[in-house]
Amino acid sequence: QVQLVESGGGLVQAGGSLRLACAASGLTFSSLDMGWFRQAPGKEREFVSAIRRSGVITRYADSVKGRFTISRDNAKNTVYLRMNSLKPEDTAVYFCAAGASTSYYSGLYDYWGRGTQVTVSS
Repeated sequence: QVQLVESGGGLVQAGGSLRLACAASGLTFSSLDMGWFRQAPGKEREFVSAIRRSGVITRYADSVKGRFTISRDNAKNTVYLRMNSLKPEDTAVYFCAAGASTSYYSGLYDYWGRGTQVTVSS
């Protein structure tokens, strides 16, 4: 059974940092590309970042470029999202996803976690 379990969310003040982690099981992690998406109340789910299976190629939404860093540890079956200089508009539920692409389009990802809440206070 495939499982993606996010952790590391919480409440942080604007300008602060958090590191999200997504632990995968039940799949061949090193053969899959991984992505992070987020969804704020009343808004559609949006792409945040993605990383190729090798870890060499990464992609970021313009809104987080320069502030967020995605990485992965294939030995630990885990993908991370380091979030610095957080803003209130980063408040959302953050989801990790696994698939065969680093696409911005959520429909191309096959597996999803349940999400972790990130709240940034002003």
